[in-house]
Amino acid sequence: MKNKHLRILENESIYVMREAAAQFENPAILFSGGKDSILLVHLARKAFYPAKFPFPLVHIDTGHNFPETIVYRDELIEKLGARLIVGSVQESIDKGRVVEETGPEASRNWLQTVTLLDTIKEHKIDAAIGGGRRDEERARAKERFFSHRDIYGQWDPKNQRPELWNIFNGRKNPGEHFRVFPISNWTELDVWQYISQEKIALPSLYFSHKRKVFDRDGVTFAYTDFMTLLPHEKVYEKTVRFRTIGDATCTGTVDSNANTLEDIIAEVAASRLTERGNRNDDKRSEAAMEDRKLQGYF
Repeated sequence: MKNKHLRILENESIYVMREAAAQFENPAILFSGGKDSILLVHLARKAFYPAKFPFPLVHIDTGHNFPETIVYRDELIEKLGARLIVGSVQESIDKGRVVEETGPEASRNWLQTVTLLDTIKEHKIDAAIGGGRRDEERARAKERFFSHRDIYGQWDPKNQRPELWNIFNGRKNPGEHFRVFPISNWTELDVWQYISQEKIALPSLYFSHKRKVFDRDGVTFAYTDFMTLLPHEKVYEKTVRFRTIGDATCTGTVDSNANTLEDIIAEVAASRLTERGNRNDDKRSEAAMEDRKLQGYF
């Protein structure tokens, strides 16, 4: 028998997705290749089964992805028979829309906002469905299920619509859009328990494996072609896994021997560090995530 708590969360998320499909003309799922966006895809399949998968997937490609993420993405798209929309940060750089950072700690993660907003505008997406959860970070705790964005794609936390009795207001003016967060009330542990219950396949990055790494500012990073080492930094091999998956230049590893879902669930249940604790992009300022959200990120 399914876990009752997870069944309640599943039903709520499916309801939100069906509301998004009913209220908007061109909704799409924001897909990073991480566990939360994979969960969204699974829930969307359930919400509209046996009909064809209802949403295109939008991937904002920084050009600094882990290869395992791209392989998983392409295999999933083929399996779903869904449409893939790719917004390229490299194209944004080439067009002069953004300026690439320089130096050993440069990252393209902050450049994603412009690419995302351009992609939403180009494809006339009026509801971008994302995998944000309220337990991830303080800024995300302020979100509604239906989160309004103005004509500039910006978020005003003081100007959100009330959501009483699960009644969602998707009304908007021309040029505006919404972000929709169906798994807002899930925790990281809920996600892992549901993935285990539903036997959802994940990228190998989430499970412990040996890879080349290096240490910087208390975080262990995977060594990739995108990284520039400082003189004192040394590459070595270590058994690690990733608790969250993002741009390779800012996503840290965790020391772990967890190579099964059961092991990961036990590890997450015992952890006192949030899953974004090893994300360098969140450490640039006290309000890093909120600053990016105000500009239109996620």
